[in-house]
Amino acid sequence: MANTYLQRSISNGNRRTWTWSAWVKRGAIGATQILADNYTDSNNYAHLYFSSGNTLNFYSPPAGSWSWHPVYRDTNAWYHIVLRCDTTQGSNGDRLRLYVNGELAPANAVAGINQNQELNFNASSQLRFGARQVGSSDYFNGYMSHAHFTDGYSYAPTEFGQNDTITGQWSIKTSPNVSYGTNGYFILKDGNSVTDQSGEGNNFTVSGGTLSKTEDNPSNVFATINNLLGSDQIGSTVSFSNGNTVAEDPNGSASGVNPSFISTLGMPSEGKWYCEVQPSSFSTGSGHSIGIFRSKGDIRPSSLYSDKVRYIFADTAYYIVKYGSNDQTGLSSVSSGETVGIALDLDNGTLQYYVNGSARANQLTGINSANDGYEYFFLMDLESSSSGRYGKCSFNFGNGAFGSTQLTGTTYQDSNGQGIFKYQPPTNFLALCTKNLNV
Repeated sequence: MANTYLQRSISNGNRRTWTWSAWVKRGAIGATQILADNYTDSNNYAHLYFSSGNTLNFYSPPAGSWSWHPVYRDTNAWYHIVLRCDTTQGSNGDRLRLYVNGELAPANAVAGINQNQELNFNASSQLRFGARQVGSSDYFNGYMSHAHFTDGYSYAPTEFGQNDTITGQWSIKTSPNVSYGTNGYFILKDGNSVTDQSGEGNNFTVSGGTLSKTEDNPSNVFATINNLLGSDQIGSTVSFSNGNTVAEDPNGSASGVNPSFISTLGMPSEGKWYCEVQPSSFSTGSGHSIGIFRSKGDIRPSSLYSDKVRYIFADTAYYIVKYGSNDQTGLSSVSSGETVGIALDLDNGTLQYYVNGSARANQLTGINSANDGYEYFFLMDLESSSSGRYGKCSFNFGNGAFGSTQLTGTTYQDSNGQGIFKYQPPTNFLALCTKNLNV
């Protein structure tokens, strides 16, 4: 949702008793990011947000501010956030409570609320998701799903989520049985729909940016690019966008680092896996490459060339390097915007590259051995340690888009009916997502 926000105007609702609930997946950390913001004027406003220190905070003058531990820095996981307000409660500690994944978050700072005090959340105002009202700043960078607000009702998180009976993990209730009240709403239920599903008719509008749909959701987490590897792996000039499915080095880095990115989800040494990548805007001779990385615990791939299989598509010669040795040379180039498919068969130890749906190069063999102790990741190298080497890559791990461009027309799913791809994955190859990893 970076640079995107939703908005609607509201009249005064119940400012003593309400519940806000949403599932959130962060795309970036270390910056203030607004989740929900009510703004009437400079003296009357309230917002729920991630702080630059990655805590969850709520502010509503004149009552003050709240902050909860711990920090939330996982850009692969979905968090279920419930902010529950009931100022009619006798104890100050029960008047505003935050829950994350069903657990009451410990408070770091708690503002004093008088019994029956009215907060500015749910006051007559502009209600905005994903950005601050003043200056349209502090955008939320990430995904949001199943956002609820109940006007006049204070609900426990168990109304919106539950512990899975098999795994014990906190999981979503897709159709909770709650009352919404006059200003209540239920949006982002199915994809990127801002039409209210609560029955109250409180629809939102997309007032800035583009709200994109993704297959990544609280019930089935898809891989994205791991953007938390550190500057020694990704350099200082690389940016990530579109929920960490796009990485770009627009100017090249002179820091001596060849930026290397891997998928957030790894693959055990078994199964058949598929993803698509669209490289674009890259410099000729840069040595950019696409492939896989294997790891025995160290997931910093920048200099570990002996643990990579790479199709080097942006050089003066186009070739494949397998674990440090040339495997195939004299291959065709990959043009900007073409779709590269990677089909990794860890049951038989093979890897096949595809370009725009057609096999490219010979199938590689000897990729792994049984019980070899490695975990495997999809990989992209932007070889830009010298200034002027630039490039961009957009991954589709089955998320259903390349960057902000949704796949439309004829699309394809994997053999388990998961994901959305531009080209047909080979038979029995699967998208890298938790439903496929947990079968």
